[in-house]
Amino acid sequence: PSALRGMVWQLMSASKDTELERIYATLLKQSSPHEKAIVRDLGRTFPQHSFFMDGQGIGQENLFNVLKAYSLYDTEVGYCQGLAFIGAALLLNMPDEEAFCVLVRLMYSYGSRDMYLPEMPGLQLRLFQFDRLVEELLPVLHVHFLRQGIKSSMFCSQWFLTMFSYRFPLDLVFRIFDSVFGHGIEAIFGFSTVLLIKNEEKLLKLKFDQILEYMKGELFDLYRVREPTDRTTESRFRYRADDFVVDAFRVKITPFMLDTYANEYNELRRVQTAHAMEMDNLRTANRGLANQVRELETSLSTLNAEHCEIVKQLVMAKIEREEIEAELVRYKLMYAEVMHDKEDSMSSHRMSQSPTPAGSGRGSSISSFSFPKLGRS
Repeated sequence: PSALRGMVWQLMSASKDTELERIYATLLKQSSPHEKAIVRDLGRTFPQHSFFMDGQGIGQENLFNVLKAYSLYDTEVGYCQGLAFIGAALLLNMPDEEAFCVLVRLMYSYGSRDMYLPEMPGLQLRLFQFDRLVEELLPVLHVHFLRQGIKSSMFCSQWFLTMFSYRFPLDLVFRIFDSVFGHGIEAIFGFSTVLLIKNEEKLLKLKFDQILEYMKGELFDLYRVREPTDRTTESRFRYRADDFVVDAFRVKITPFMLDTYANEYNELRRVQTAHAMEMDNLRTANRGLANQVRELETSLSTLNAEHCEIVKQLVMAKIEREEIEAELVRYKLMYAEVMHDKEDSMSSHRMSQSPTPAGSGRGSSISSFSFPKLGRS
């Protein structure tokens, strides 16, 4: 019964703890770095519910206190948007200090906490398990989702992070919470799978955008019935919550199946991690080789510059050598002329210094004189 639900949740989760309530009172006096994000999400949490409609009301104030206190209590998780809907569902059934204690137990004792860690490892595992359940229990729908490009993270993430409290009827949400507290967080697989089973025929006729829109709320329409009223009052609807719970527990999901999928996921993650490490090693080696290439290119540029300088020096040396050889030839020619002139001068000097022959001297002297003719007396 609604009047006992909050008390039963506390008993099932063993959340009654005076020390934890004292910690909660202490945390309320502190400030959290997540306060702005929490305040921003308060108006988005159950905006149509009278308890949370008033921005200055007790509902939003209590929700802010619970979320702020938990963000300080569990600094590794801090604040995640899905926690606002879970905290709000708890506050609709118990006071804020008790809601805080139940939230702590739900996170730590029921294995929900790893879904809200920065890398969300728990959520990734549960999405993988859900995909494998759909593949095994609904093979036709699984193929249809693949063809339409539908991934479970597109709709199932909100289901798991808010435990179906996001946009879904609270009558059904509270029954899901009942099952989670009684059977563990794995109970959400039965509810998420039965929704697809009951709506498979409809989903197979829809395309990508239509499927995502249908997932936001129409999934529960098959459990909705109109309450009989007179003509003066507006028609109201209620949900067949008992039928929903019974259908969920009829789905054959065993712990062995979930453990098997978890082992598959862990093996896949191990392979992916090994591949990622190998890729990191290759990237590191590639960076090292790239650095070596850059160093070699730098050395090559230096060698090319030095080579160009040496070639330039060789060209200049060759030009100087040719100029020197030309100068040497000129000097040789000058030397040859000098030597030729010297030989000529020496030859002339020798001729001028050599003695005159006797006969030729007298003859020339005689011929230069005229003798008188002598006659007979």
